[in-house]
Amino acid sequence: MTNIVITGCSSGIGLATALYLKNKMIKVYPTARKKEDIIKLKELGFEDVFFLDVTKPQTIKETIEGVLQKDGKIDVWFNNAGYGQLGAIEDLDTNLLREQFETNVFGLHEATKEVLKVMRKQGYGKIIQHSSILGLVSLPFRGAYNASKYAIEGLSDTLRLELEESNIHVVLLNTGPIYSKFRANALKTLENIDIENSFFKEYYVAAKEGRAKRVPFALEADAVASVVHKIILTNNPSPRYYITLASYLLAFAKRILPTSLLDKVLLRV
Repeated sequence: MTNIVITGCSSGIGLATALYLKNKMIKVYPTARKKEDIIKLKELGFEDVFFLDVTKPQTIKETIEGVLQKDGKIDVWFNNAGYGQLGAIEDLDTNLLREQFETNVFGLHEATKEVLKVMRKQGYGKIIQHSSILGLVSLPFRGAYNASKYAIEGLSDTLRLELEESNIHVVLLNTGPIYSKFRANALKTLENIDIENSFFKEYYVAAKEGRAKRVPFALEADAVASVVHKIILTNNPSPRYYITLASYLLAFAKRILPTSLLDKVLLRV
C-alpha cells in the first residue's frame, strides 16, 4: 500500500488531504504539533499519528524513524505545514520575518533533507512542496508570506534539477484561495503589528472586522487533496500544479504582462 506523510494536519488543507486520501485507501501518516490535534486525528480513525513541529528538527527525525519502523519506506512526503504573517513591509519587525521563514522555509528544508536520505536509499519517492500562487506573484500586506513562498520555489526548482538522474520527484503546488482556517489564523498575526501607529491602520482595522476585499474563485480544501491523490497515482508527476482558477489566471498574467501592468492587476485582487 502506498503511504504518505503529511505535515500540518491540525486543520485546513492538511486535515482535508489526510481524510481524503484515507478514504482512497492510501496509508496516511498525519502529523501535528499540538497534543489536542494529535488526539483529534486519532479520534478520526488515524492509527499512526506523529508529533511533528517543523521548527524542531528532532521531531522530524523521530517521525521518519517511526514511519520506517511501521512500513520500512516513505513513498510520498507532503510538506504542508505553514502559516501567513500579515502586515505591510514597513510594519514588519525583522523577527517576524525570521519566524515566518523558520516554519515555512527552514522547517520545510529540514524535512526535505531528512526524507531525501530515505528516498535516496530506497531509490524512489515523491516530495510535494506546498507553495502558493503567492510564490509566483505578490500581494500587498503579505510580504513575509510572499517571501517565504518565493524561497520555497527557488529551493524546489533547484532540488528538482539536482534530482534529475534519480527516481525522486519534487512537485510544487501553487494553491490559490482555499476555504480553510488559514485566513482566520493569518488575521490573528495582526496582533504582532503596531496597528495604532501604522500608516495602514485603516486597512488593518477593516481586515480585522472582515471588511477587506475577498479573493474570488475560492475552492474547498478537497481541491488540493484531489491533486495530491493524482500525484500519488502518477508515475511521472508534473513539476508544478496550479490549484484554483485564480492561480491559473495570475500565473498566466505573470508570464505575459509587463511588471507595471501586472502591479495594477494585483492591486485590484
